[in-house]
Amino acid sequence: MVLLLGACPEYGVLVYECMDNGSLEDRLLRKDNTPPISWSTRFKIAAEIATALLFLHQAKPEPLVHRDLKPANILLDRNYVSKISDVGLARLVPPSVADSVTQYHMTSAAGTFCYIDPEYQQTGMLTTRSDIYSLGIMLLQIITARPPMGLTHQVGRAIERGRFADMLDQTVSDWPVEEALRFAILALKCSELRKRDRPSLATVIVPELNRLRDFGMNSEQQQSRGVSGRGRRRGPLPHPTSTARARMPNATQGNARAYCRGRAEQGSNQGATDSQEF
Repeated sequence: MVLLLGACPEYGVLVYECMDNGSLEDRLLRKDNTPPISWSTRFKIAAEIATALLFLHQAKPEPLVHRDLKPANILLDRNYVSKISDVGLARLVPPSVADSVTQYHMTSAAGTFCYIDPEYQQTGMLTTRSDIYSLGIMLLQIITARPPMGLTHQVGRAIERGRFADMLDQTVSDWPVEEALRFAILALKCSELRKRDRPSLATVIVPELNRLRDFGMNSEQQQSRGVSGRGRRRGPLPHPTSTARARMPNATQGNARAYCRGRAEQGSNQGATDSQEF
């Protein structure tokens, strides 16, 4: 969490620690012509965000739901260490909400439109898994640097068609496509329309993102020693995805495509597509 250093109630001013690299949104969009964030740093940022969110959800005596997770509310220090900011919409909810058994009813949904949990938006029922949906959309943005509107549909369709590499942020030339695909599938699972279909933050999301973070750190260390890390490609990422497809294990591709097909069919059966969702 961003450190609050002081406040001036008379003028409504809060003073936070300086976060030299601004927001994650600005860096993904390369505001002021800043250099692109490396894939390994993106994996690290994702793991840090999930860990911070878990801290909020495990707060005592009551869990804290952020309700407005988005790249603009993730700030980066000079070393690209990420911290969650802007908890102005956060709500304390009954402890049982953490288990998604009892839900907390809100009279009106709050948050930023494209990141709001569809079930929460429709019913006003708030749980810690409402934040998981927002996290999923943000994770997809971390690897694609694309706007949130309809992003789950775009990524899912690209995976089904075997063109996932085209969705990755092309300003990064050396994506480890297999690991990025695993990252994307996790993000899509986080952004399932129904709360009950989203994975657990503590037992699924954080461990997997930590694994991907460690993969990135190990790859950086190997590269610094002049050794090509597992899953790394030398040179720029080819725009056609044939090479990326060829190097990706068939099982990984097959499982990803099957999941995305099932996700699309489920969305059709529910009469909900991403365009309707947003």
